[in-house]
Amino acid sequence: MLLLVPLLVLGWSRPAMAAKVWHVVAPGETLRSIARTYGVSVTDLVRWNQITAAYPVQVDATLRLTPPARPLPDWATRVEPVTPGMVNWNARQGCPVAPAHLRRVWVRYIDLQGNAHNGSVIVRRDVVTRVQRIFRTLYHWRFRIMAMAPMSVNMPGWKDMGIVTAGYRCRPVAGTRIWSQHAYGTALDINPLQNPMLPAPSSVYANRSRHLIGMIHAGGAARAFTWNGYFWGGNWRSAKDYMHFSLTNK
Repeated sequence: MLLLVPLLVLGWSRPAMAAKVWHVVAPGETLRSIARTYGVSVTDLVRWNQITAAYPVQVDATLRLTPPARPLPDWATRVEPVTPGMVNWNARQGCPVAPAHLRRVWVRYIDLQGNAHNGSVIVRRDVVTRVQRIFRTLYHWRFRIMAMAPMSVNMPGWKDMGIVTAGYRCRPVAGTRIWSQHAYGTALDINPLQNPMLPAPSSVYANRSRHLIGMIHAGGAARAFTWNGYFWGGNWRSAKDYMHFSLTNK
């Protein structure tokens, strides 16, 4: 079933034809079938979305159905050391990974409105290369990310940090004294709003049979992670955590 996707971001003013600006690719769809549905050519879809043979269209991709105002820039990345101040380091907390063993990985990503930004995640230094591969793949697959740090630049004025795609955070697993995999710098949470932990309060995103912008599915965006050695919380048998990827399946 084809879904015309609303952009569910409060405060964003949609143009009159917003319902036909984007299409999120669902299982079984091809460029040809999508082009036929919207009365555009395959050639135009390829050009408008800068699709290449190296990164063919995937499930969970968000495709433009109209010409962009400007092309997306090439994907880019860089890495920088992490200082104690970047992670509010407090040695008395006993966090399992010190700032010296962490790195801040900057990557280019596409937001929900189709704009390119430079955002960052903090991860353990030995997983930097695979994290770069993951975000490069997501970018070329045209998978959209709601927000990444620094929020003051990428989503100024937004107060809810619970929607941010992020990595390292020194904290225990909720309700326990066991360190979360985020405390080790090896876990990533992607689009928490669109990929909640279930069971969760009623939400349009709780219905995982839908294909909305930023949602992750096993046959789509999740593969960018699993192909690079990460386990997906969406595959857990209970208390599924669709935002969560880790190296230990925890």
